[in-house]
Amino acid sequence: MPSTAHSHAQFGSQSRPEQADTIIFPRWIIPVVPTGEVLENYALVVTGERISAILPAADALGITASETINLPDHALLPGLINCHGHAAMSLLRGYADDLPLKPWLEDHIWPIEGAHMSEEFVRDGINLAIAEMLRSGTTCFSDMYFFANVAAESCLQAGIRCQIAFPIFDFATVWGNDPDDYISKGLALRDDYKHSDLLNIVFGPHAAYTVSPDAHGKIATYANELDLPIHIHLHETTAELDEARASGQPRHIQTLNELGLLGPKTQCVHMTDLTEDEIELLVQTGAHVIHCPESNMKLASGICPVDKLRKAGVNVAIGTDGAASNNDLDMFGEMRTAALVSKVHTGNAGSLTAREVLSMATIDGAKAMGRQADLGSLEPGKLADCIAVDLSGPECQPLYNPISQLVYSAASSNVTHSWIAGKSVMSDRQLKTLNLEQILSRAQYWQQRISSGADGE
Repeated sequence: MPSTAHSHAQFGSQSRPEQADTIIFPRWIIPVVPTGEVLENYALVVTGERISAILPAADALGITASETINLPDHALLPGLINCHGHAAMSLLRGYADDLPLKPWLEDHIWPIEGAHMSEEFVRDGINLAIAEMLRSGTTCFSDMYFFANVAAESCLQAGIRCQIAFPIFDFATVWGNDPDDYISKGLALRDDYKHSDLLNIVFGPHAAYTVSPDAHGKIATYANELDLPIHIHLHETTAELDEARASGQPRHIQTLNELGLLGPKTQCVHMTDLTEDEIELLVQTGAHVIHCPESNMKLASGICPVDKLRKAGVNVAIGTDGAASNNDLDMFGEMRTAALVSKVHTGNAGSLTAREVLSMATIDGAKAMGRQADLGSLEPGKLADCIAVDLSGPECQPLYNPISQLVYSAASSNVTHSWIAGKSVMSDRQLKTLNLEQILSRAQYWQQRISSGADGE
C-alpha cells in the first residue's frame, strides 16, 4: 500500500466546515494530485458544487450534512475525462468493422451518415453515449459531431460536462454548407452557452485534409481573438502524410503551425506519426496531444509515441474516439490499453505506469481542455466531479495497490456512483438523469432502420 505520510500533512491540516451538503466516506480517496497519492480512511466533504474539505474520516464525523454516504469497499477518484469522441456515432457501433481508416470512413461511415443523419439521430446517439459514459466513470467528455446544438441540449438535460468542438469542413454536410457557415453556427452556439458551467464550445476543424489553409487561417484568427481552444484530428495515419508529400505539401503539423493554429489551447488528436522536430514543435507551442489507443489499433492507424511526448514535456490526455471505431466509450479499458501499448511500443515495462495513465485520464485531460483549475483532481475548492469504484470483487482481490487495481484489474462495471458538480448522476449503478430503458429502445429502432437500408452494402 502506498505511503500516506505526507498526505496527513497536506489534507489533515484543513479547517473543518461545520455544515455540508454531502460527505462521502470511502475506503480510499485517490486525489490524483499529488501523483500516486492514496488516502485511506479519509472523507470527502461537498458543499454546493465544490469540494470543501478532504479530512481523516474521524475528523469528518462531527460535520452536519444533508447526506452521508458510506462506501467501505470503494475507491473515490476524480471523474474520468474522455478528451475525444463522436458521441452520436454510438448508433454505428459495429456497423463497419475490421477496415482501415480511409475505406472505413469514405466507403461506409460517410455514406451511412449521409443517408440517416438528422437531429433525431444525434439526440438518440448522444443519449446512448452519455448513458454508457456515466455508467463507466466518465463525467466530462469532448464531442465533435453534426448538430452540435442538439448535443448541447442533451448534455444539459443529462447533467454531464462536455466540451463541444463544433465541426468545420470545406464541403457541405447536413449541418453546414462551407467553412463560414460552420463557423457562424458554432459561434452562435458559443454565445448561447458562454455562461454555462457544464458546456464549453470550441473550434473543431475536422482535419488538415478536410479543411483548407484559408479556412484554417480564419479559425486561427477567431480562436485567438476569442481565446477559444481548437480541437483537430492531426497526423492520424502515415498514409495521410504520404498523400500530402506526394502532392508537394509539407507535413500537416508544419502547415498548421505556419497558419497560427498550434498553441497552448490546441488539442491534437491521434498523432501517430511524429518526428523528433515535430515533438519539439509541440513542446515550443504548448499544444496538447489526445491519445486514442484502441481506435488507432482497431483501424491500424499507428501508435502515438506517448512515452517520448511525455518525457519531452508535452501534455498527453486520453480519448476513446467514437464507438464506431473503438467499439466502446470505456475509459477504464482505454487506460489499460494505453499503458500496455506503451510498454510494448517502447520495450520498457516501466513505461506509462498505472499512476501516470490515471493522471492522463483525469488531470491531464483537464489541462488539455484548460479546466485544470476546476477539474481533474480531488482538491478542496475544485468542482465535486467524482466517481466511486467498488474494489471488493474477486477480480480486484487481493489488493496491494488501489491505483494499480483501478488501471489493470477494475472494469467500468465496478463504477457504482458518479457525481457531477456535487449532484448525484448515478447511485448504485442506477442512472438518475436518464431513462435507460427508453434510450435502449431508441438504439434498437436505429439498428433496425439502418440494417434495413444497408442491405447489400
